Amino acid sequence: MAIVSPFRAVRPVAQFAAKVSAPPYDVVSLEEACDIAKDNPYSFLRVSRAELELSPEVNSYSPSVYERGAQNLQNLISNGILTREEQPVLGVYRQRWETHQQTGLVALASVDEYDRGIIKKHELTRPAKEADRVRIIHTHESQSGPVLLFFRRPETFNDWLEWVTSTPPDLHFIADDNVEHTVWIVRDEPAIRQVVESFLSIETMYIADGHHRSAAASRVRAARRNATVTPTNTNEEGFLAVIFPHDALRVLPYNRVVRDLNGLTPTQFIKKLSVHFELQLTLQPSNPPPAGFDMYIKNQWHRATPKHLENLSSGNGHDPIRSLAVSVLTELVLDPLLGIMDQRSDPRIDFVGGVRGVDQLTKMVDHGDWSVAFWLYPTTVDELMAVSDAELIMPPKSTWFEPKLRDGLFIHMLRDD
Repeated sequence: MAIVSPFRAVRPVAQFAAKVSAPPYDVVSLEEACDIAKDNPYSFLRVSRAELELSPEVNSYSPSVYERGAQNLQNLISNGILTREEQPVLGVYRQRWETHQQTGLVALASVDEYDRGIIKKHELTRPAKEADRVRIIHTHESQSGPVLLFFRRPETFNDWLEWVTSTPPDLHFIADDNVEHTVWIVRDEPAIRQVVESFLSIETMYIADGHHRSAAASRVRAARRNATVTPTNTNEEGFLAVIFPHDALRVLPYNRVVRDLNGLTPTQFIKKLSVHFELQLTLQPSNPPPAGFDMYIKNQWHRATPKHLENLSSGNGHDPIRSLAVSVLTELVLDPLLGIMDQRSDPRIDFVGGVRGVDQLTKMVDHGDWSVAFWLYPTTVDELMAVSDAELIMPPKSTWFEPKLRDGLFIHMLRDD
């Protein structure tokens, strides 16, 4: 079963919602964060990336950064920019971007179910990044970056969402990136009870985005259970999440650029590629074949279609990882031809989210800093579920979910005072 819980949400008052809300802390550089928050004293980046207010010499992991963020959060509350609900509530959060719309439930997911694998993961976490989230939860006494979860949609959930979204919203604005954000606060106790009970019939939920945040919530709960501080604080039993039906999400490719060709000339590299791929010239990437990719090298795009995709399977049949486009690229190109054996640590490779567009890839190569760019066929939600159900780990940087959930629209406080 899936346990979801209401919580006493801290959220912006309506007139400040657009100014408070901010991109997630980990999708903007410090320079971009400074630019976004420059003329906006209410930006939540002053909480999630508080180093932007400090001297450039201050390390991002310095205690002063976490303390400044905690103080900025308290200032937003004490100045009436953020308000806290009197009773536990649920939320409904809708995003509209271009022709895509997704609507999900804002609630606390269960740390216990995360620990037991009922909430399924698909990627590894990096120790430094996970430790950073642990420290920010401890110091801020809150969770502010929601984890993006999804589940296989039941029809009853559609009916509940339609009922909620037929009422006037509590928050509505269009952000600078032209994504429209609408929030409903569900305070009606029978309506809360209805959806909480309906989730009990759901067997599992999946993490789409937020592995470090959910892992950090688990570590914080474990640490506080072993301490004498607030041993009965039930606020630590859940972590902040926005939960979407699986077919509502949009996944973009997570593309790659490589700095050099490992001693090969472009002609030699293309010749070696042709052993495993059918190559044809194309004007620009649009929709690569499943498990394939488009490649930009020497001012020209090439479409690469695997010749023997059936070979990319385990001895016992279909392998949900080896047939992914990112795995095909790794197994047949990055490892053997370009000598990139560890994508997590090799400085010769970088990752570019699909939202950055084709122009970003061509610009990076044309400027001469990178030799080749790969535009991948995007991993699908069904493929992600297959990997998670098999208790396997996706290759690094396999999925880019868009639009991103905004920070600052919901905060879960770990203390009731």
